[in-house]
Amino acid sequence: MSIRLYVGNLPKEEIDRDALANMFTEEGQVSTKVIKDRKTGKCRGFAFVTVESDEAADRFIEKYNGQSFMDSPLKIEKALPRSKEDEGAASAEGTSSNSPSAPKRKSGSKRNNKKSNNNTQKQQGNIQPDPRWADELAKLKEMLASANN
Repeated sequence: MSIRLYVGNLPKEEIDRDALANMFTEEGQVSTKVIKDRKTGKCRGFAFVTVESDEAADRFIEKYNGQSFMDSPLKIEKALPRSKEDEGAASAEGTSSNSPSAPKRKSGSKRNNKKSNNNTQKQQGNIQPDPRWADELAKLKEMLASANN
């Protein structure tokens, strides 16, 4: 069974897949995939390497973890399997849903929702203080008014 390894800490510039693969030539048959930004074509800072077995993966990690590639020490670990949330996104993109992946960052959707909620309130002109803080806000207003007098 093949094992997929995450190779991190790659420089975020143009990296040729063959240049990275050449570093691992001593290991025999390995598959290398550099993950690139779709717009710029530059490396996103990580890649995946597939080796033949779990034992080969352990040897690979021991040998190459921390080695320098383009002046950056590599961080190599076994890739985590995709979560169910990631699998849905991967199948929507047309990629294999059962392949392992690196940890994903959280999207900023909550932040965007907050902004739209605030904009909606401002547009309606119905800005109300949070009822949990209304008493504290009233005290603060009194303190400011007495300080200004």
